[in-house]
Amino acid sequence: MASRRQSRESAIQALYQLDLNPGDLQQGLTIFEDHYPPQEEGYSFFRKLVEGVWEQKEAIDRVIRRHSQNWRLDRMSSVDRNILRLAVYELRFGGDTPPKAAINEAIDLGKRFGSEDSSAFINGILDSILAEIQTPVPEAGSAATAIGKGDGAPLSAPAAAKGHARGTPRGHEK
Repeated sequence: MASRRQSRESAIQALYQLDLNPGDLQQGLTIFEDHYPPQEEGYSFFRKLVEGVWEQKEAIDRVIRRHSQNWRLDRMSSVDRNILRLAVYELRFGGDTPPKAAINEAIDLGKRFGSEDSSAFINGILDSILAEIQTPVPEAGSAATAIGKGDGAPLSAPAAAKGHARGTPRGHEK
């Protein structure tokens, strides 16, 4: 599975480049691959991740915004933002990565590429997103719907995602 980890690392680097230099996805990937060729054995996974995140970016960003209370997406570091995008893609759209593995990989990417506080920040937001994904949607007319819990309102994020983690990560707005 080392090739999947390396593919994720390359995907984060490519997404970082695309985030800082927005434009045509294929042109950006060609430039990235010319300078930093991904390993052949994980190449298709690398492409699936980058193209998947890019295609689903608006939906992914909505999920992140909903769970990152007091944090604007544009105020997050580009590294943290793209690690979150990759993990949310794997959790919501990627399909073949177990949720806990996707979160653990994101935390490891945060430790490797992010700041001292990145892994706690990433973990807090992704735990909140996973809780939402794993919470069954109540049926119409149930008690939860009657009290407003089943109306699609965003769930509360855990303390780390609200900026109460050890230290105060960059981008916190208060």
